[in-house]
Formats: sequence, structure tokens, C-alpha cells
Amino acid sequence: MKRLLILEDGTVFEGEAFGAEANVFGEIVFTTSMTGYQETITDQSFNGQIITFTYPMVGNYGINRDDYESIAPTCKGVVVKEHARRASNWRNQMTLDEFLKRKGIPGIAGIDTRALTKKLRNHGTMKASMVDAGDQFDHAFDQLKATVLPTNQVHQVSTVTPYPSPGVGRNVVVIDFGLKHSILRELSRRECNLTVMPYNTDAKTILDLAPDGVMLTNGPGDPKDVPEAIEMIQKIQGKVPIFGICLGHQLFSLANGADTYKMKFGHRGLNHPVREIATGRIDFTSQNHGFAVDEATIDSTKLMVTHVEVNDGTIEGVRHRHYPAFSVQFHPDAAPGPHDALHLFDEFMEMMDAWKEQA
Repeated sequence: MKRLLILEDGTVFEGEAFGAEANVFGEIVFTTSMTGYQETITDQSFNGQIITFTYPMVGNYGINRDDYESIAPTCKGVVVKEHARRASNWRNQMTLDEFLKRKGIPGIAGIDTRALTKKLRNHGTMKASMVDAGDQFDHAFDQLKATVLPTNQVHQVSTVTPYPSPGVGRNVVVIDFGLKHSILRELSRRECNLTVMPYNTDAKTILDLAPDGVMLTNGPGDPKDVPEAIEMIQKIQGKVPIFGICLGHQLFSLANGADTYKMKFGHRGLNHPVREIATGRIDFTSQNHGFAVDEATIDSTKLMVTHVEVNDGTIEGVRHRHYPAFSVQFHPDAAPGPHDALHLFDEFMEMMDAWKEQA
């Protein structure tokens, strides 16, 4: 069956349908990841987005039980050059096509993803729709132009009720803005006792749990759409160690007077080089974000820039000058991606231990 991918500038790509039979609208983005499509699709930071894979073949090793970053993915669609209909891997449980059908996510294959990516790099991310080729184009295009993309994305993906992930070590409260399972995995490997809380949990509730530290997770959308989290961070910093990742990094920066802006096409991929300013160390990192912290707005009396992106110089990490708190824009948990930055979880452990001894 034929399927159309329509961009808001009127560009149309025709390809072969796979996955679920559904017409969808969303923001179209691209990722340069060469592998890890299961983790990418199930990453809640892609909430409401149509994901274009620049790597030419996707689906060749299928879907397995171990590589989920969330159980119920909320991306809108998947765009590939070539869809591998047969999967070959010892961990494979189902094909990508079967998985997308189960999750209600449509896919389109056989289009020129290089041309699409070039357009997005030149013009920036934009609204798009995926519809059956039999639908009337004029009607579908009018619908796309009239569509207003949601701004309550964190509300859509955050847990509604708190839940524990028991461990035997440090007590860490994890604020869920759309967390990846790999963050919980890395904390659990360090024997942390975890309590996962909704995005709108207030400071008193968090501090009443007497945590050794607070993790601010990744998540989708504009950080300014989550003002309650900014207020919460302002009230807990200085009272408990904090580690922020991705959206958590942006919220931590906003809470300390910095500003954020929407990037032209964002960073989505596994090969983004990041330099640690203090040491000159280069880590290749996994990234997935469409917003960034504005360097010109950082109050140097509060925050110190710790990491920058080698390719475009954007801010990739900050540390508070007075409180035990730091954050990074990239994903040290990887999944998918290189594990160069896993040491940051160990630094968080050391920070919590030092704070506890001092207290």
C-alpha cells in the first residue's frame, strides 16, 4: 500500500506503507543513529514527532525484550529509506513492522531520506503528516496547516503516580519528565534505591522523602512548558544534590536564571563530540533534543559551563558554583550510543556521598 509524507511547506514524498494503518500529524525530525532504532522509537523524548532515520536500512535485527526505553512509545511515525521485512538476530522476538502495528505507529519506506534530511537541515524542523496515498491531497494538506502541535508533552509521558525501584544503597528521587529506562538501569547498577515521581511533584514532597540525591530526567518538548518543575528545582537546590540530563539540564539552567531557545533542527544521533572544558577530554555522546541553553544568558555567578559541543559550540553541561548540582545536555546513559560519559553517574554517586558526610 502506498503512503504519503506531506511537509508543511507542501513537499510530498510517496513511499510504501508499513507498521500501523493510521493518519498522523507531528513535528518531523531526523536522527543520524546508525543503530539502536528500538531504543530511539521507544524514547519518550520523541513524543509527538515523526522520526526520520538517515541510516539507509532499518529493522534488520528486529525487536527484542531488552532494548525498550519505554513500554508505550509516543512518537507519531517512522520514516526510512529501506525497511527490512525480515529480521535476523538471536535476540529477535518480532519484526519492526509487527512492533509498529502493535503500538499503533505508522511507517513509510522507500523515500529519499537524504533529500528529506537536507531539507530539514536547510529549513529546520517542521510540521508533517503521514496519510494514505488514496486520500485527497488538498484536504490532507489543509488539515496539516491547521494542526496545532501540543505543548503538554511532558504531561503526556510522565508517570501519574509515584513508584519504587528498590535497591540497597543511596536513596535517589527520580523526577520523571519522560525518562529512559537506561537512566534507572545505570542508577540501579550503582545499587541506588529509587523512587520515581511525577513531573509536577512539589519540593516539600521530595524533601520529605529525605533523598541522598535527585535525578532530573530527559523528556520531550519545550522546557518552558514545565514551569512547576523550574520552581521545584529552585526550592530543592542547596538542600540535596542534583543531577540533570537533557530536559533536566535545560530545566536546571532555567531555574538558575539562564534562557533556552529552539534549535533549527536539533541534535539527534549517537556521534556528537562533546568537550569537557576543565580537562579537554572529548566524549562521543548520544543526544536527542530540539532546545538548548543560551550561553549569553548564563549567570556566571551561579553556573559554570562544563561541557560544549565540538561541532557547533552549544552548551552541553553546567555546574552550580555554590550547590552540589550539575547537568548535561547529552545522554550519559547512552542506549543507544557510546558509553564514553558513563562516569558522570559515578560523579553523582561521589557528590551524594560527599554531601552526606558533610551533613
